[in-house]
Amino acid sequence: MSFDYTTAQYRSLSGRSVVVTGGASGIGEEMVRAFVAQGARVSFIDIAKDAGDALVAETQANFYTCDITDISALREVLSRIEDDHGGVDVLVNNAGKDDRHGIGEVEPDYWRRMLALNLDHQFFATQAVSKGMAARGAGSIIMLGSISWMRGRPGMVGYTTAKAAINGMTRTLARELGPAGIRVNCIVPGAILTKRQKKLWLTPELNQQFLDLQALKFRLDASHVARMALFLASDESGGCTGANFIVDAGLTQN
Repeated sequence: MSFDYTTAQYRSLSGRSVVVTGGASGIGEEMVRAFVAQGARVSFIDIAKDAGDALVAETQANFYTCDITDISALREVLSRIEDDHGGVDVLVNNAGKDDRHGIGEVEPDYWRRMLALNLDHQFFATQAVSKGMAARGAGSIIMLGSISWMRGRPGMVGYTTAKAAINGMTRTLARELGPAGIRVNCIVPGAILTKRQKKLWLTPELNQQFLDLQALKFRLDASHVARMALFLASDESGGCTGANFIVDAGLTQN
């Protein structure tokens, strides 16, 4: 069951054009629900057509099929969204993939794919929508990081490298785009319980390990990240830019 996103109403989000990349599943899927509940005009981008169509049937959000690693296609889709919805007020660069890999397994093509899936599109999507935002003198761009790079998690060096780079990119873009009224912030999730995690990695032992390390003794889910995205997209965070907003139940305290 989805979280009730009307318990806190951000009136500034009503009618705003919001784009979520990787919005057909996981954290992105929950963000789509959250923004729709706030009355925003939500568009989401994903390569998974069946999952995207199912979310449209549930939420009536606008779905655009695209492989975000194809930058030309990504630019075209974002331009189409701007035309269809009168611009983009909020961009959530959510898409990513935390595949596991050992150092010895990584070849140049795989390395580039990890950066393409987790880093490149965040810059190029920002570049694409920032022109229209600057013309209107306002906008909120939300990057998605991960505490995995802060904790130096093994077995995913391509992923952690990309997520660490997002930290620097967020700070630089906040400086460059700030004079145009555009805010750039980064949500840094901790161990978020998703269908993908349950399917691929979660064991009772790992679940308990997260709980032992966290300051808060409950498992986080996608709604915890989505609620932070609503705040950063709204005018209530109008004084925030260039910052990491960690949602990890205190996991990085260890």
